[in-house]
Amino acid sequence: MTTPAAVGRLSLRPLDPLRDAELLHRWVTHPKAAYWMMQDATVVDVERAYADIAADEHHHALLGLHDGEPAFLMEHYDPVHRELAGLYEPLPGDVGMHFLVAPTDRPVHGFTRAVITAVVAHLFADPAVRRVVVEPDVSNTAVHALNEAVGFVPEREIRKPEKRALLSFCTRERFTAATGVAA
Repeated sequence: MTTPAAVGRLSLRPLDPLRDAELLHRWVTHPKAAYWMMQDATVVDVERAYADIAADEHHHALLGLHDGEPAFLMEHYDPVHRELAGLYEPLPGDVGMHFLVAPTDRPVHGFTRAVITAVVAHLFADPAVRRVVVEPDVSNTAVHALNEAVGFVPEREIRKPEKRALLSFCTRERFTAATGVAA
């Protein structure tokens, strides 16, 4: 995974629900992770949620590392079967994505943008992926700006059981044009 030198090296590894539950619990219950909707989760709740993902052939979670240390979470899913099933007309090659940057007392300028760039580049490394789909909460303006910075185009608001979401898409071409990263 290529990232700007000023940010450091970003890499991904499979998430281990048992080993990573306490770490993820700290991240998903932090006030900055309110849009993750796990504020009241226990460590056991987090472990179960990610064990369910690990067992799901249509949903995957990866732990993101910054210079070898855990720093972000990435999930990707098949929108035909998860998250967006029945809420839009998926195209062949669509993949859904979520990401969460760990809270820190020492923020690195440009880090979150480097993370979303690396996450989308990772998804487009699969030649079967033609378009990345996201559905953040409509009120999460910070993530909307990040999404647009890497080439996502908002299509419309949709109603999910847990939120009003902004359905947005990013093609390989838009990603490359926005970031300069070949996809």
